[in-house]
Amino acid sequence: MSLATHDNPAAVAAAYLSHLANERRLSPLTCTSYARDIAALLQLAEATPLDQLQIHHLRRFIAKLHAQGLSGRSLARRLSAWRGFYNYLARDHGYSSNPCAGLRAPKAPKNLPHALSPDEAAKLLEFSAEDPVALCDKAMFELFYSSGLRVAELASLQPENLSFSDGTVRVTGKGGRTRVVPVGNQAIQALHAWMKLRATLLTPGETALFLSRHGKAINPRTISQRLKTRALQQGISANVHPHMLRHSFASHLLQSSGDLRAVQEMLGHASISTTQVYTHLDFQHLAKVYDAAHPRAKKKS
Repeated sequence: MSLATHDNPAAVAAAYLSHLANERRLSPLTCTSYARDIAALLQLAEATPLDQLQIHHLRRFIAKLHAQGLSGRSLARRLSAWRGFYNYLARDHGYSSNPCAGLRAPKAPKNLPHALSPDEAAKLLEFSAEDPVALCDKAMFELFYSSGLRVAELASLQPENLSFSDGTVRVTGKGGRTRVVPVGNQAIQALHAWMKLRATLLTPGETALFLSRHGKAINPRTISQRLKTRALQQGISANVHPHMLRHSFASHLLQSSGDLRAVQEMLGHASISTTQVYTHLDFQHLAKVYDAAHPRAKKKS
């Protein structure tokens, strides 16, 4: 019997989550997702020790979750979390095998990310910014669309991350990876206007770039709510959320430049395969242009 059989499952799970947060420096939101996935594994395992789980157990767990309505994409994410957990257990707790190895989730349908059209993006950002909330919103949403940030990245920005002299923002993304992204002129102007007001709202000890009306750091959930409200006020019926602005940035940039590697770098994707989904969005755009303009695409009456 290995030492691993004596491990308290809750204790090794807590140690793994600490490893993700402190050594791999994953975001709190990502760590919360991992915690949920590992908790599901412990619940499904019941009294079976973690080092005694075999691939047939995991296959039954996946089938059970699928029957409960979890999508293929959610199951794939959960399996990925379990696989990483067992890799950690093999490294630090003497586990001899990974029961998740070679196990795949049911295939999920490929859903393309939703993106605003260029006209809709322009409409979203065409609002007057005269009060503190509107000035902050204008700066945040212009920067979202200009630079393709994640909402957690935007919320964690500090003033020193901005360089007005060369028009860039330094961003710390997933896994603690840092990238420098260009910032467009419209966003620069909105940020200048916000910075003037920010100094009057700032509370002692606060360092965040974007603040609430009370001078405290604004959190990602509030940013999402304010974006949705602003979109409705601007007459956009789609469910606009921060990631939609990120998708819009990527698809519009790819449509204009065709440079997939540059888009990958600006989005902070570790793998270009993640970025390649935007080539499908680009193809949709080109297909619409073709259908509307090419003489051989027109239907005969």
